[in-house]
Amino acid sequence: MPRILYVDDEADLREIAQMSLELDPEFEVRVCPSGTDALAEVEHWHPDLILLDVMMPGLDGKGVLAKLRENPKTASIPVVFITARKRDSDVAALQELGAKAVLGKPFDPMRLAEQVREFLH
Repeated sequence: MPRILYVDDEADLREIAQMSLELDPEFEVRVCPSGTDALAEVEHWHPDLILLDVMMPGLDGKGVLAKLRENPKTASIPVVFITARKRDSDVAALQELGAKAVLGKPFDPMRLAEQVREFLH
């Protein structure tokens, strides 16, 4: 059963994402409200994919990715950034950091589980 972690400081988006992802009965889904919480979560619950908001207060998505890559236990977890900034240069910069993909905000709740399945392969 694939484990998906969704990280976003916006409660409404976390709720929508969780409901959307749980439409796929094979996904085990958890959500976190901050980068710091996400790093704590991955220490004891190793997700197969992290959907990560770029702009968050405190530790932002780029900082979370950097910390994940520093830790041998979490370095190989694929990360998909979620962002409202979808210019080609923004997407390229995030991919250069090691993002598997970049999804635009707002995402399509009806397609999110399907997109995550594609990211897992």
